[in-house]
Amino acid sequence: MKVLVTGANGQLGSEMRLIAKNSSHAFVFTDVTDLPGVETVYLDITDLEAVRTMVEKENIDVIVNCAAYTNVDKAEDDQDLCELLNAKAPENLAIAMKEANGLLVHVSTDYVFGGDPYNTPCKEDQKGTPTGVYGLTKLHGERAIQATGCDNVILRTAWLYSEFGRNFVKTMLNLTATRPELNVVFDQTGTPTYALDLANAISVILNDYDSYVISEGAGRSVYPKSGIYHYSNEGVCSWYDFTKMIAEYSGNTACNIKPCHSDEFPSKVKRPAYSVLDKTKIKKTFGIKVPYWTDSLRKCIKNLI
Repeated sequence: MKVLVTGANGQLGSEMRLIAKNSSHAFVFTDVTDLPGVETVYLDITDLEAVRTMVEKENIDVIVNCAAYTNVDKAEDDQDLCELLNAKAPENLAIAMKEANGLLVHVSTDYVFGGDPYNTPCKEDQKGTPTGVYGLTKLHGERAIQATGCDNVILRTAWLYSEFGRNFVKTMLNLTATRPELNVVFDQTGTPTYALDLANAISVILNDYDSYVISEGAGRSVYPKSGIYHYSNEGVCSWYDFTKMIAEYSGNTACNIKPCHSDEFPSKVKRPAYSVLDKTKIKKTFGIKVPYWTDSLRKCIKNLI
């Protein structure tokens, strides 16, 4: 099976590169930027004809879309570009996969929630109530994909971190090592997600789809497991709890980490106060085992150190 990965030089895309090394599938890694030391094919996913050409040229069976506009604060002043990258571009990928009779695996976000006062883990069929441009455009992207009628697996995730790029874990590793005191919000609750764990989950989905295609053949109908799924690591914490564990696992225990309220860090965006994702569906459907968040955090920090 031939798999095209977009946003291949980001956090999740970089983890997909590692997964590909032990995969039976062939991968094409694309992005609009270069990354030293790795091969990247240029692809502008906002250009439908460019996507169609790439899919046809490379005989692509599956697209894994790791590309997105993810600067939550900047999105408030950059709505048109955010809509283009988070809604129109995924629609282009979905159209191309519909025409190729293939699958689109698309990564979405817990930020599609937040407008209602939730206190139990969010399920896939729960109404989207985004509180900012980023979450709204990601919700638009989900709907645009589904409207094409292509085979699709939409994965909502949260608090993504890894050894690659810029992320909360790497920032806090630096701050807890260099500052005597740090204030971190305790009134936003969710679950961190190690990008490698998400990449492993995507690998399970790719293998399942490959088995389906082999068994059903060219005359197959809609992939029966198409739909929206939630994936983050197991467990629940605040950003404060997250930071405390980062400091403990890295040995940066001299920093005095103190809990504070979100309003002490003024922002244009109201972030979800509670966005824990219910992962029952993906575990039952694909038989995926989800690691506990502290176990995965410990592994990532060990790799970084």
